Amino acid sequence: MSTQSEIERVRGWLTGRLPVEWFEGEPEVSVDRDEILVVGRIAAPEQGGEVSAAERAAAEEGRIKQFREDTREKRIEIARELEHATRRKVAWGVRAGETRTVFTSLSAPVMTRLRQPERQVLDTLVDAGVARSRSDALGWCVKLVAQHSESWLGDLREAMTKVEDVRRAGPDATEESVPTDRT
Repeated sequence: MSTQSEIERVRGWLTGRLPVEWFEGEPEVSVDRDEILVVGRIAAPEQGGEVSAAERAAAEEGRIKQFREDTREKRIEIARELEHATRRKVAWGVRAGETRTVFTSLSAPVMTRLRQPERQVLDTLVDAGVARSRSDALGWCVKLVAQHSESWLGDLREAMTKVEDVRRAGPDATEESVPTDRT
């Protein structure tokens, strides 16, 4: 866990080190025990008249790509210095208009011990095809924990049960796999 003073030191160092022309205002800086993520706002492309959401998004993505290419060498240099000083990896991101992109970010392994109810949540997501593995499912859960609750998982399990029933009754079903009423 990072202390407020560590975060302030990183922000201060970046304020003094980043080229002033890169970002509009101060970049967002988040720090955990493994990584420092720096996300700066760049000017969105000016587009005349009304444009569709797709055109706006494509223009913003293009602006972000241009920034990434133009600043690559300098970002690597700054990241190496900061990594040496903090012993943390540095990741970069940019926001242009409504588009936010994080460039290569650290994916850190996390060891955890889960009891059966938590493992069942992960296995439900894997079995439903929402995630490829328990690790993937855990990451997915962490991202969405504030947005979804147990009722959502209940709905997903119910839907999976219905899908399984439809599969069993499908054209390739055998007599043994089709549920029958034997009362």
